Amino acid sequence: MIKQLISLVVASFILASCTKNAVTGRSQLKLLPEAEVQSMALQEYQTFLSQNKVVGATTNKDAEMVRRVGQRISAVVEKYYADKGLSSSLEGYKWEYNLVDSKEVNAWCMPGGKIVVYTGLLPVTQNEAALAVVMGHEVSHAIFQHGNSRMSEGLVQQLGGVALSVALANKPAATQELFQTAYGVGSQVGVMLPFSRKDETEADEWGIIWAAMAGYNPQEAIPLWQRMASAGGQKPPEFLSTHPSDERRIADLQAHMPEALKYYKPIAK
Repeated sequence: MIKQLISLVVASFILASCTKNAVTGRSQLKLLPEAEVQSMALQEYQTFLSQNKVVGATTNKDAEMVRRVGQRISAVVEKYYADKGLSSSLEGYKWEYNLVDSKEVNAWCMPGGKIVVYTGLLPVTQNEAALAVVMGHEVSHAIFQHGNSRMSEGLVQQLGGVALSVALANKPAATQELFQTAYGVGSQVGVMLPFSRKDETEADEWGIIWAAMAGYNPQEAIPLWQRMASAGGQKPPEFLSTHPSDERRIADLQAHMPEALKYYKPIAK
């Protein structure tokens, strides 16, 4: 009886913690206050940059490209949210864009707009528009708080659904590892918590929309994901470790392409 009561309380708590995303309309489990997650993100981001070789944007054209694409993507995201009266959803965002010297085919965006692209990704993207698709994809995960949902699920599974503040106080190492695996920070952490199919589809759909709004041809997404699928041979790149590229993904992108193309106006040269 006690176990049943506890299960009922936990289930009620989880149900009450589900929130509806104002842009996508999806209900998501979100146990973590965004401000706390952003605070953790800033700390982890600074630690990551201090432990890895950051390529200077003032002296390297690839790093400058990453910053340029990031600035254009973040600008259209902020404008879109402002036009919808949703600017408060991006409260605390202070965008940063860094290229890190690593052979890993990967990129990620933490809450608060902390972005990293690995140099190993660039031979696969091959052009600026494809890079914009990837960065738009990762930004979508952050602004739609997909990582928050992953971390919330992890808290439920590993730490019994306790509040983040309690988890930080009692199990700081476990909480830090949970954050890193939720957001894909560094391959040394271990197996990433997988994004759901819906999370990935949303990131794909909105990633090409943000790229199009920023003036990049969203149709570059199709050959990009084809190259991504073959980049790792028998083993897909870390970027795809939680959602291998397949015919379904390409089909979904093609289905969303007409909507993305409505926003596409090439960058004036």
